Amino acid sequence: MSCSKKIEVKGKILGGSSLERIEFVEASGVATLPLGNFGIDKDGNYAGNFEAPKNGMYAINYAGKQNLIFLKGGQTVNISGTAATFPAEYVVTGDAKNDNDFFQASQKFLSTYGPGLNIQELMSGDEAKYVKGMQKIEADINKNIDENIKKYNPGKEVIEWKRTDVKVAILNLMVNYEMTKKQMSGNPSFKLGKVFTDYENKLKENNDEMVKTSPLYRQYLLMKMSPAFQKFAEAKSKGKTDVTTSELFNDFLKSQKEVSQVTKDYLLAFVMAQSDIHPQTPAKTTDKIKKIIEEDIKDAGIKADIKKMQFTINGFKIGDDAPEGSLIKADGTAYKLSENKGKPYVLVFYASWNPYIAEGTVPVLKEVVNFYKSKMNFVFVNLDDTKDQFTKTSNAMMKGIQGTNVYAEGGLNSDIAKKYGVYGFKLPNFIVVDKNGKIASRSFVNLGDADLITVLDKQTGLSAPKVAPQPQMMPQMNMDPAAQQAPPVKEVPQQAAQTK
Repeated sequence: MSCSKKIEVKGKILGGSSLERIEFVEASGVATLPLGNFGIDKDGNYAGNFEAPKNGMYAINYAGKQNLIFLKGGQTVNISGTAATFPAEYVVTGDAKNDNDFFQASQKFLSTYGPGLNIQELMSGDEAKYVKGMQKIEADINKNIDENIKKYNPGKEVIEWKRTDVKVAILNLMVNYEMTKKQMSGNPSFKLGKVFTDYENKLKENNDEMVKTSPLYRQYLLMKMSPAFQKFAEAKSKGKTDVTTSELFNDFLKSQKEVSQVTKDYLLAFVMAQSDIHPQTPAKTTDKIKKIIEEDIKDAGIKADIKKMQFTINGFKIGDDAPEGSLIKADGTAYKLSENKGKPYVLVFYASWNPYIAEGTVPVLKEVVNFYKSKMNFVFVNLDDTKDQFTKTSNAMMKGIQGTNVYAEGGLNSDIAKKYGVYGFKLPNFIVVDKNGKIASRSFVNLGDADLITVLDKQTGLSAPKVAPQPQMMPQMNMDPAAQQAPPVKEVPQQAAQTK
């Protein structure tokens, strides 16, 4: 296999819609932003490439559904299926065939083996019986893995991943048993015996490698830490009103001398993403998080990933210069955002393949533009895959709306999309820039957001009429494989684990 990190993917989705997209996300990362987002033509075909941070599991997102696939840098892969069942079911040909035939066969076995287990009965027994039950589950699944290795001849990496996955699944069952017994005992200091801890320690003997490859293992570790962290947080936050979850958890990790730095980096990044990085994060909190990232996360890759995620969600700092991008008009002439200098403007990012924009955003956009156009410019940045599609879209969707229509060459892969942190899940997207070319707002995905209206009023001196809030049909922003809700301060590890 070449040393290239680029993966070439193509395929055909029978019955696929051109309004749907196929998206690839690293499944083991701490900041699960899309790596590739590809459109489907009228015949169901798609093609593209993306840089793979590492060999391992990736999530395929399609039509609101998700599944996993094992990919390696340098591969050329065909991934096809039928719209009704894709990506729950898919067929792989090319470089990744053996690995994923093995993976899918292993998953199919679990789908029939799992329902036959009586975990509740095991949970009601003593720890020796529970450990024996877990050991039998491990042996049964590993037997199936061995059979599938002979049948499909997969690579070493996917085999190691699958064996780790078995251990992680059992560890999560074991920590649930531990927490249940602790609750039933009524003793916060309750601990299980040697037979339990010996087996648990054997399963997690490769801790650092497991924490790198498995978000579910991070879930297990957070569950294990939860009681101690809650106690620590209660004492540390007493009498304080402005302490963040990330600060508390960072301080807690510093007190855990037996925890490796690798594990601390992954867990801290995970908790920050869950608790303190969201669109409404106050600027003061954002600055605190930036400081923790810079000073306390040591791994360069994790540091870069979580910084990228924070920027994607929280955007620029108010007052930053609005960066330029490679933009062209329908006639092919270049366009610079600086042409608006002297007058505030709104950047509107959109694409034709998001049906919500035409149905829900454009009617409201017309009203907003008509109200503010005397004092403000509007720049409509199209992120379709081709310039031809931009021409059709801008003529249809933006007809009669005063503003400048421009195309970002490369669509979601364009330089301006990257500079402004715009992904498919953030469309439509609105950013206000002041008359001096400075960022004047965070990015918004809802044109009717009260905070956005406040910024527009401030920049123009106008006062929008107040109306009762209406229910929004806006799709939820999904960062994930790890779709995030901010958990309460004192229960982060446990809540984050459940969310993950």
